[in-house]
Amino acid sequence: MIGKPLQRRNALFGLFLLPGLGISSWVTRTPDVRDLLGASTAQMGFILFGLSAGSMIGILSSGALVARWGTRPVMRLGVTGVALGVGMIGLGAAAAQDVVVAVGLATFGFGMGGGEVAMNVEGAELERILDRSMLPALHGFFSLGTVVGAAVGMTLTAISFPVLAHLLLVAVLVLVAGVLAIRFVPSGVGRRARDAAQSAERRSRPAVWKDSRLLLIGCIILALALAEGTANDWLPLVMVDGHGFDAALGSAVYAVFAASMTVGRFAGGWFVDTFGRASVLRASALIGAAGLALVIFADNQPLAAAAVILWGVGASLGFPVALSAAGDSGDDPAARVALAATVGYVAFLVGPPVLGLLGEAVGLRHALIFVLILVAAASLAASAARPAATPQRDVETF
Repeated sequence: MIGKPLQRRNALFGLFLLPGLGISSWVTRTPDVRDLLGASTAQMGFILFGLSAGSMIGILSSGALVARWGTRPVMRLGVTGVALGVGMIGLGAAAAQDVVVAVGLATFGFGMGGGEVAMNVEGAELERILDRSMLPALHGFFSLGTVVGAAVGMTLTAISFPVLAHLLLVAVLVLVAGVLAIRFVPSGVGRRARDAAQSAERRSRPAVWKDSRLLLIGCIILALALAEGTANDWLPLVMVDGHGFDAALGSAVYAVFAASMTVGRFAGGWFVDTFGRASVLRASALIGAAGLALVIFADNQPLAAAAVILWGVGASLGFPVALSAAGDSGDDPAARVALAATVGYVAFLVGPPVLGLLGEAVGLRHALIFVLILVAAASLAASAARPAATPQRDVETF
């Protein structure tokens, strides 16, 4: 019977990798897309809002969809959304239609956010079957996908490969690979039968949003998710416009960030087990703040590029570790994770337009001071992530 769980595990590795491949393929071509659209920094902020809005809709709807239909249909919907979104971004850029690019980003975000809960539910089920930790490695594969996509995108940017052809090829790859992988995901996982007694019990519990400790954890997630999302949205443009890199080198710096995220996520489990969530989150915030400060204030290209390593390592564990802490913060862990994730996704929702407007006024480098302040403040709230008296099972996300 072990063959089937291992096939499911390998399929899930691939399904986590594909959204990372898709998002880094888009990010590395951001300067080229901006030039094709002729968009200002503020306009790019509102275009990027499509990705944030789509992600928010996906993450908010996916829990109910998984409970109603199970993980497999929701994962299929997510893969389809990611593939269609990447293709639409390429088509919109080639046609110089910023609305099409924004809709493509929204479709991509809906697919990635919508598939996220389903893949984590499936990963938790595999942990029970295989009796060992799986979620950290699964999230590492998402980051690995960003590294692969960034390396390919950097190379294609350097040789002036057309944006449309690049993104259409990625869309086809995501769709085909996703369809093949989903065959190994069984139906029915995560589906919840309606039960009046269970519903009454859930209604009798106190509202999780009244828990001040959980809200502090949500603030940590917001800050560190903003640090991660800012790099995904703006890092190549920060390096091009703020530090004078060409487009290919700007993409290369993003690849360094993605690689740092990957290393942090694959290696981070040992640090969490050894030092605890609170210490890891405090160190992550301080390391990320140091990297951001150097990118903002260092007028030196090699130093700014190297500082991205600190930024990536600092941001790598924030979202998953804080979400695990949210699940352990009291009763009804699923509702607590959902609330904390929603708070965190506010960063993805408001971050692009806010930074775009700030960047238009003061430049992208100095707009990052807003992110720096929030990340530094998160280190002060890290003690909220200490384990509760009766821990629940960890739940993680991208």
